[in-house]
This record gives sequence, structure tokens and C-alpha cells, in this order.
Amino acid sequence: MSKLQINTTQNVNLDYKIVGIGERIVAFLIDGFILYLYAVLVQLIGRGIGYVFDDNWTQIGLVSLIFLPAMFYSLILHSLFNGQTVGKMIMKIRVVRLDGSPVHWSNLLVRWMLRVVDIWLFFGSVGLLTILFTDKKQRLGDAAAGTVVISTKNTVKISHTILEEVEETYAPKFTNVTILTDKDVRLIKETYQIAKKSHDYKTLKALRDKVEGLLNSNSDLYDVQYIDTVLKDYNFYTQKS
Repeated sequence: MSKLQINTTQNVNLDYKIVGIGERIVAFLIDGFILYLYAVLVQLIGRGIGYVFDDNWTQIGLVSLIFLPAMFYSLILHSLFNGQTVGKMIMKIRVVRLDGSPVHWSNLLVRWMLRVVDIWLFFGSVGLLTILFTDKKQRLGDAAAGTVVISTKNTVKISHTILEEVEETYAPKFTNVTILTDKDVRLIKETYQIAKKSHDYKTLKALRDKVEGLLNSNSDLYDVQYIDTVLKDYNFYTQKS
């Protein structure tokens, strides 16, 4: 099983599975079905245009203009949705760069242009063979663009790391949490989760006292709220740095 290792801003390594041919084909077929439905819609619109304009060239021009977005479906959706089309969203897969960072529009443009060779000219055979026989399961477009397709069903849950979900509008309460280290925060989070799960309020209180001593704070928050806030504050400052 091929994997892509991504190093987060907090030096936490997350391993993502590089998806093979099966999931990519299903995603491709889903996108193809969406394009088919769009083509049917355009055909119906074309009939309506025929009632309005008698000139055949005008009809062809308008129908072609309406159908044009379908020609760029893959490029547009990958760009708008950070490496995903509708099919990829449903299959929980995404296109990323080889280092795990989000794709740039230039990467997507190269991938899209080489679809002609990978998919259309040789009925998909080139793309299928290169995915099957390359180490990172890349089609020619991926190899040229420096991209891979990964599963977003990450086996490493965020709860297993020091990471916390922090909203953009989050307002931190303890400004000096940055004196803590990643090792400190990992230990705090592990102890906090174990104590909270087992309803060990004595350990929670001891943990809170220890952290409050380190931060020299004097908060009126309850123990659970206090530890939770410290974890989020630490993530807020370190993620923004």
C-alpha cells in the first residue's frame, strides 16, 4: 500500500493512503454521469433556442457556448474545491502535491491538458497503465504536474495528535500558552482525554493545577473548560505562526 507522509506545521507526521485505480475510476464515472446529465440539459435548452432563433449557426453557437463549461469541468472543479471534483468528494479522495501541500492552479492546468493523452486519445489505456505500474500511482498528468491522488479518510485522527480544531473567529484567552512545548501539550492532551473519558475528576483537577502553575494564570473556568481552552489557545497561536 503506497502512502504519502505529510508533515504539519506542528511537526506531526500524518500518513495518507495514495489511492489506486478502483476509487479513481468510480470518481471518474460519477463525474461522467454528471456531465451526461448536463449534456441532456443542454440538448433541451438547444431545442428551446431553436424555437427562438431560425438561423442554424446562431443555434449552434449558443448551444456550444452553453456546453463550454463542461469541457473545462475537471479544471474548474479541481480549482474551486482544492483538488476535488464531485466524484472525488463522494469517494473522499483529493489531488495534492507530492509534498502533501494543496495543488496550485498551474499543477491542475498541466494535469488537465494531459488528460488528452491519458484518457481521450487512447481510451484511457495510458492513464490506467501508468497508475497501475508507477510507485505513487500517478498517471502522466500527475507525473508531469508533480501531484498524487490521496484518500482523505485519514487513518490518523486529529484527536491522536496535539492538533485541535480552531475556528477562524476563535479568540484566545491565555496569551502565554506559547511557553509550553509540543511535548508538554501532547502530555496535557493525553492526560486530559483519559481523565475526561474515565470521569477522573481528581486527575483533571491535578492537571489543571499543574498547567495553571506553569502558565501562572488564575482562571475562574472549570477544570474541563480550562484545559480545553489552553489546548485551543496553543493551537491558535502555533497554527497562525
